[in-house]
Amino acid sequence: MANEACTYVIFGATGNLSRVKLMPALYHLEVENRLPEGSKILALGRRDWSQQKWLDEVKIMLTEKARGGLDETVLQRFMARLSYHKGDLHDKQNYVELATKLADSNDFPSNIAFYLAISPNDFANVTQYLSEVELLTETHGWRRLVIEKPFGYDLESAQALQHRLSSYLKESQIYRIDHYLGKGTVQNLLVFRFANVMLEPLWNRNYIDHIQITHSEALGIGSRANYYDNAGALRDMVQSHLLQLLTLVAMEPPVSMEAESLRDEKVKVLKSIRNIPKQAVHAHAFRAQYAKGKINGKNVNGYLQEENVPADSVTETYAAMKLYIDNWRWRGVPIYLRTGKRMAEAQSSISICFRHPPLQFFRDTQVQSMQPNWILLGIQPEECLRMEMTVKEPGLEMRTRVSSLDASFRHAHENPTDAYEDLLLDVIEGDRSLFLRFDEVEYAWKIVEPILQTWAVERDFIPTYPAGSWGPEDCRRLFEKEKQFWRCSLTPEDK
Repeated sequence: MANEACTYVIFGATGNLSRVKLMPALYHLEVENRLPEGSKILALGRRDWSQQKWLDEVKIMLTEKARGGLDETVLQRFMARLSYHKGDLHDKQNYVELATKLADSNDFPSNIAFYLAISPNDFANVTQYLSEVELLTETHGWRRLVIEKPFGYDLESAQALQHRLSSYLKESQIYRIDHYLGKGTVQNLLVFRFANVMLEPLWNRNYIDHIQITHSEALGIGSRANYYDNAGALRDMVQSHLLQLLTLVAMEPPVSMEAESLRDEKVKVLKSIRNIPKQAVHAHAFRAQYAKGKINGKNVNGYLQEENVPADSVTETYAAMKLYIDNWRWRGVPIYLRTGKRMAEAQSSISICFRHPPLQFFRDTQVQSMQPNWILLGIQPEECLRMEMTVKEPGLEMRTRVSSLDASFRHAHENPTDAYEDLLLDVIEGDRSLFLRFDEVEYAWKIVEPILQTWAVERDFIPTYPAGSWGPEDCRRLFEKEKQFWRCSLTPEDK
């Protein structure tokens, strides 16, 4: 059945997220003819802009971001969907006026998605104000609320936010967006795992030595010091994105790709992760902060020299964790997560290392040590799926080398889509499979809570690593085996 027309109401439409991600994603959906006929986009912002000024601004946004340049025919069709509403988030009268405007079904379809591209501190109040003017009541058409991470600052605040949201909304109306889960390679992981029966017998503790999930950035904190110094790398990336990737790698095959089946299996993984006692935090987690260094040959500041960062800050810009999943499939397999800013390269990847083969088979030959097999999934900027295998080199001697089998899912002529395109369309379609259910959020906070609490009271010292490096050397102490190492490359030549 074709999707019904809807109204996308975007709070914070003049802000950076809307400019860089949301409006370009909606335009690209227009290019693909995926927006239902009659759908409208209502932008809310504090700026005193006219309708024409808003259209002019949107054109500037799209000129910068449109793949392959703007198509004037598509642009005019897209512009016809756009309206602007000036209003202050904190002014209750604004919501009365908004309700009056949306009540005109000739202008705006009665199915409404509210996208809160605003500070998380305002989520609960905005939801309350929308409820008070009955904009969340599903008497005529559906109502859906989309919120961006962070979902709380810790376990307690996440539960408090959920308590308030659930006072006005059913869980089925809340779409907690994690743009990582909209990336094509992440979705391809599900196909790779569950559509290829040859892998299933190997996907367990009998064959896999360990798993690594990395998100590194070459950039520093930029102008985000006020947010970042209160959050840190563990909250910003590990609790959300990296634990979500872990669930997709480790979960059991769901009964179907239906949203609740998929999310049930993800929650089972989070519930099975071994608790980290506070006295064991330093054996399972490591933090550090970037110091001065070089990125692409240019000198860059350390974290403490960044604008608006307190001189005595011990906020981590690098965080690594070692986790164990105590279930039948993964018992005893260490899973390493790491994230950092101002590192050598920008890379998001999943690296799965298989156990070493028996070495005695090659005794009395020139093969001194066999390399383990790896499965590598590049998420960004390189999207790839590779399997590394050992093969014999040509020639008379018994020598081996590592060869990479590339199973990448995009051909050279195929354009990538942005994660937000998938996710914005899923909201329209009511597909919640790539959005987070609250129990996922809650269990993820429970996993990192002992670490956050321990680090919060250790304010005297934090290790550093030079900008442009792959992080602190001391982080190696997390590894279970001497031969384990951080995988920093998606190619066999340099590990």
